[in-house]
Amino acid sequence: MELKQIRPSDYDSLKKFFYKQKYPLCAYSLPSILVWSGKSHKPYGAISGDALIVCVEFDAIQEKNRHMILPISPNGESSPEELFDLANEAGFERYWFVPEDYIDRFGRDQVEALFEIQEQAELEDYIYLTEDLANLKGNKYAKKRNLIKQFKREYLQKDRARAEDITSDDVPECLDFMKKWCEERDCDADPEADLACEKEAAINALENIEILDVSGTLLRVDEEVCAFGIISHLTEDMAAMHFEKAFSHIKGLYQFFDSLCAKQLLGKYKYINKESDMGIPGLAKAKRSYHPVMMLKSYKLTIR
Repeated sequence: MELKQIRPSDYDSLKKFFYKQKYPLCAYSLPSILVWSGKSHKPYGAISGDALIVCVEFDAIQEKNRHMILPISPNGESSPEELFDLANEAGFERYWFVPEDYIDRFGRDQVEALFEIQEQAELEDYIYLTEDLANLKGNKYAKKRNLIKQFKREYLQKDRARAEDITSDDVPECLDFMKKWCEERDCDADPEADLACEKEAAINALENIEILDVSGTLLRVDEEVCAFGIISHLTEDMAAMHFEKAFSHIKGLYQFFDSLCAKQLLGKYKYINKESDMGIPGLAKAKRSYHPVMMLKSYKLTIR
């Protein structure tokens, strides 16, 4: 198997493998695979029959994290036996981001005969009804609706805020916003930490936004970019919200922007996958406050 590094410029040649892609974890979004690349880790790919094989290589410090994901094909999925053979051929010991329903379909006994199964608790994806995030109905969302009203009164009604689609002309301003957002959170304190890696991925997504078939929205307050979001198709009824950033010092901004992004998906997708909390307590609390309708578990399979 000849693995080669895959980049955003490979999007057009690889997207055919994701036709009818059915795995609901955000790790199976092609734009996400391509942009999550940095100094310490890079995605590699190879074609085997009608499937795309995806592996992630890490540097020597994090070599234990090198992994594959399930092969992606428009014509079906690989059995546990085929996964075992592929891993040995590619020289990898483990798969990450294996959905629970994959294990259920083939049976835990069949999978465990070849692999040790381990839940990746910090990588559970948060799934929301698009309608819930767009409309925020009910008492459980009362505080968020109140914050949105305050934002509208101070900024929208005074023509101080407006939303736009992100184009290549907007990328420098979005990158400047991302730099300021990260300074607030000290993203670069640990170059190997999740926030630093996410920053690299967001920059890659912005710089390649016009070739990745993603939907990008920004919001300006007093002519300055103060929020942006990037969304991609995941499955037939689910979109993936990969990046959603907003300044915390503007009251109600995040709540308004989140609802705005969800409204753009009404009628197109029933669900929105807002990825995992990466084991960050504050992020977990914020995601739970929007009341996900389900949490999608992710598993690691290590060959025996």
